[in-house]
Amino acid sequence: MSPGLVLVVGRNGVGKTNLLEALHVATQGFSPRTRNDAQLIRFGAAAAATSVRGTRDGTEVTARVVLAPPEAKRAEVNGSRLASPEQLRREFATLVFTPDRLTVVKGGPAARRAYFDRVLARLYPARAGLPHDYLGAVAQRNAALRRVQLRLADRRALEPWTAAVAALGAELAAVRGATLAALGPGFAERAGELGLPGAVLAYDPEGPTIEALEARLERDLERGTTGLGPHLDDIHVGSDARDLRQFGSQGEQRLAVLSLLLAEAELLPHRPLLLLDDVLSELDAGRRRLLADRISAAGQTVVTSTEAAALPVEPAQVIHVEHGQAV
Repeated sequence: MSPGLVLVVGRNGVGKTNLLEALHVATQGFSPRTRNDAQLIRFGAAAAATSVRGTRDGTEVTARVVLAPPEAKRAEVNGSRLASPEQLRREFATLVFTPDRLTVVKGGPAARRAYFDRVLARLYPARAGLPHDYLGAVAQRNAALRRVQLRLADRRALEPWTAAVAALGAELAAVRGATLAALGPGFAERAGELGLPGAVLAYDPEGPTIEALEARLERDLERGTTGLGPHLDDIHVGSDARDLRQFGSQGEQRLAVLSLLLAEAELLPHRPLLLLDDVLSELDAGRRRLLADRISAAGQTVVTSTEAAALPVEPAQVIHVEHGQAV
């Protein structure tokens, strides 16, 4: 028996994904599916709440998130209210795979930047605010560019924000590079096991300099935006010299995202909560066994499936979902 493995079984459309979503909201403060909190409340209801209870280092811990518009979303740990729901991410590590996470590979560069910056925050907690700080500096520089463009400010108003973008951009590019370097070997190994040979992550961590930003100042002024820096970078996710965004099948893209999640789980200092939605359906029996062995050793894992027989190991618990209810 796999002590940390929970299998959620039910037909398509009965609410299995909703259960995983509730666990993610309770431990991370937001949904992996939508950023519109109103969509998390049952039709006809005025409020919603989700909570979890477990043990961490031998001590019982509880987390709860309450949605009651128009009040602000509220998060609690062990009965104490947090300053913001985002603080849950510092308390708990939760990694989720859902079919819509394929945008990490098949979507545009912004989806990959956002994903890997979240990985950065979990691997380097002290630098978690760096992407936000950098984007703030870019926004301030863009605002200054538009003021200069409209002749409401002198070009000297750009200087402090150019310096900030250069400094924070160089730091962000370097930490992103370290994140990809740490993640790459495990990603390649897990992907190879699951049938995606030659998997690779590639990123050129070259941050902007003051000189480079000033060299393109006229173009930035014309457009009113900063056209250089890691807010425009992309991360290559490939297999055997193929860019999986352009030349990967949907099955290969699924394997890539799943491999990224497994590789990250192995790097975290504490075992995360893994939420895996519909990962078994496109794997053959041998790869299901490999995946089951990996997640059995990863810590607490919740897997959904339409059939209990799809999981080749005995879980610690089986939850059947019917019509939105666990039975």
